[in-house]
Amino acid sequence: MKLSILALVFVSAPAWAGSIPAQVTFNKDVLPIAQKRCQECHRPGEIAPFSMLTYSETRPWAKAIKSSVLAKKMPPWFADPKYGHFANDRTLSQQEIDTLVAWVDNGAKEGDPKDAPKPKDWMEGWNIPTPDLVLGMKEPFHIGAKEEVPYQYVIMPTEFKQDMWVQMAEARPSDRGVVHHIVVFIRQPENKWLRDQPVDVPFVPPGGGNFNNTSGGGSDILMIYTPGMIPEIWRPGLAKKIPAGSDLVLQIHYTADGKDSQDHSKVGLVFAKEPPKERAMTFGSYNLTFKIPPGDPNYRVDGMKNTFPNGVEILSFFPHMHVCGKSFEYRAVYPDGSTETLLRVPKYDFYWQLDYKLAEPLKLPPGAKIECTAWYDNSPNNPANPDSKALVSWGEQSWEEMMIGFYDVVIPADKSLRELFQTKKGQ
Repeated sequence: MKLSILALVFVSAPAWAGSIPAQVTFNKDVLPIAQKRCQECHRPGEIAPFSMLTYSETRPWAKAIKSSVLAKKMPPWFADPKYGHFANDRTLSQQEIDTLVAWVDNGAKEGDPKDAPKPKDWMEGWNIPTPDLVLGMKEPFHIGAKEEVPYQYVIMPTEFKQDMWVQMAEARPSDRGVVHHIVVFIRQPENKWLRDQPVDVPFVPPGGGNFNNTSGGGSDILMIYTPGMIPEIWRPGLAKKIPAGSDLVLQIHYTADGKDSQDHSKVGLVFAKEPPKERAMTFGSYNLTFKIPPGDPNYRVDGMKNTFPNGVEILSFFPHMHVCGKSFEYRAVYPDGSTETLLRVPKYDFYWQLDYKLAEPLKLPPGAKIECTAWYDNSPNNPANPDSKALVSWGEQSWEEMMIGFYDVVIPADKSLRELFQTKKGQ
């Protein structure tokens, strides 16, 4: 009987079990995983609290690495694998997890330096190639240790004399610990939003946090920065358009972290080398009228539906909520009434707000709709909830809430937004 059970266990062992070497070392086994999965954030100047470029930098954190990968807290990734396939999926394979755990359990040895792969060529100061243009604040902005800071806006004139196409864009705070997000809006010259306001310095706009300001006054979005978000890099032939005479307007959400700080954020742009055939644009499904009851552990909020009469191609998704955010879902509704779940985030994490870039763009037929649903936990069981006895509604600050399902679409470069939604004769 014992022999039979042993044989069963042996036969049932997964194929990858035999591929874990008896002596796991950093240089031979761990460093390749770190380069592929970790160093994007775990290197000097990036958001992670320690670097994983070298053995000496990584070794003190060995036990924490084991704990995080076993709990699947790191690398951060929250999409339900049952729905959609994403190009930026950070999920570790079981073999990678077992290799990291075996390394720690066997003494976290360095190994032979000759076994180490060639260092990855990271661009110092940027996650994109050296920008063609960098725009930034004139002076740093101060954040008090316990200060409640309203959203700050910074107008940065581009002075473009012709339409410019952006192939890559990255926003970089100088103090990531106090910057919750940066939204970079493209304010076209005919848009009157925030005219006659100062340029290149942070300010609170007239009307404060009204929805017109929060949503950019109808401007397109170039990109959004949040912790864990990778830069925007559009495929060849696809780019974001900054029309001639436009300004970039930064919306910055600062959150105090218990110590006096200052931030000097900037935005880097890499321009397309040739005129693109396709244009990326950002849309959103939102709800402004919800009231989350005190103590409710699973309150549902549905966003507005966007209908595309001529069809559309979807590139990516970016759900946004605050600390009561529990889960989020995107769905396509087809002309025949059937629905398809495109993305489900069952455990939303306010502190790691990620975008989800489809491995292959999704083409929706004419008449299809995009709809979004968010769920909120306003109960005492939510450890991030500051006050489970409060009625929670829309607002800028983290203890208030938002419901926005951003997503990027593709349209022909020569087509206007009006043409995208214009119903053709006979439809």
